Amino acid sequence: MSASALRPVAVLVLDGAKPLDVGIPAQVFTTRASMPYEVRLCGAAPGLVNGGDGLSYALAHGLEALTWADIVFIPGYRFPDREDPPPVVVEALIAAHARGARLAAISTGAFALAATGLLDGKRATTHWHYTRALAAKHPRIEVDENVLFIDEGDVLTSAGAASGIDLCLHMVRGDLGVAASNHAARRLVAAPYRSGGQAQYVPRSVPEPLGERFASTREWALHRLDQPLTLAALARHAVVSARTFSRRFVEDTGYTPMQWVMRARIDRARELLERSGLSIEQIANDVGLGTGANLRLHFQRILGTTPSEYRRTFTKGG
Repeated sequence: MSASALRPVAVLVLDGAKPLDVGIPAQVFTTRASMPYEVRLCGAAPGLVNGGDGLSYALAHGLEALTWADIVFIPGYRFPDREDPPPVVVEALIAAHARGARLAAISTGAFALAATGLLDGKRATTHWHYTRALAAKHPRIEVDENVLFIDEGDVLTSAGAASGIDLCLHMVRGDLGVAASNHAARRLVAAPYRSGGQAQYVPRSVPEPLGERFASTREWALHRLDQPLTLAALARHAVVSARTFSRRFVEDTGYTPMQWVMRARIDRARELLERSGLSIEQIANDVGLGTGANLRLHFQRILGTTPSEYRRTFTKGG
């Protein structure tokens, strides 16, 4: 792929940057045949930047990279509640956004994004340890501590480091489709899909093995999407009452069991639309939705488009 066809991505490394937060977007969007992106790590100026956890970064690019990028990631950094990034950094982020770039913060990078004012009046999240500090420092932001990531279109935020993977895969899914996102997830040995609404931190009063059984039940369900999946059947597999299963499932995933099953079916339909020549009716049957009309109804409700339009968008040559 020619350099001109690659989508430009900048990763802004601030003082105290956390290595995993920096590495996630750099690795997810790494240039390869399946990932048509070019990544540049940059700082307030080229040169050495002290990071967190004993690491430093030798950066080849300064803030000029933000004038080049279509996507700008702001990784988390240490002590984000103590002071804002330098004004020149804040101004560069505002200018990049005004030019049309999407700004995506990982973990405490939300504080730098909040300093621009671009999150005012919008929903945002950050690592659960810092959500109260973010809300206190920026009261015009609707801070949600119980989600993995939030997509507000041109500004996106995510919780702790691992949820940065979820955010990146979500962005790849929107840019390139489910098949590319799943391919990237397999390369990273990561979960292919965790919704932004999934809880990032829920204090638990039940033993951890119950959570493991629920994970097993979700995996069991994913292999049976073409079959009837009722709340009773899911709870029976999890060996708990339907009422307990439903309540705990919402805490674990952010969705009711049936909402989760429906989204899993739609995601499977998306993949079949991208990677097979099956008819809409056959796909509807294969994912447990029965009829093409039923698939179209739920596809439109969840994704805001039709299966046919989705196939045209994400099929090679479409």
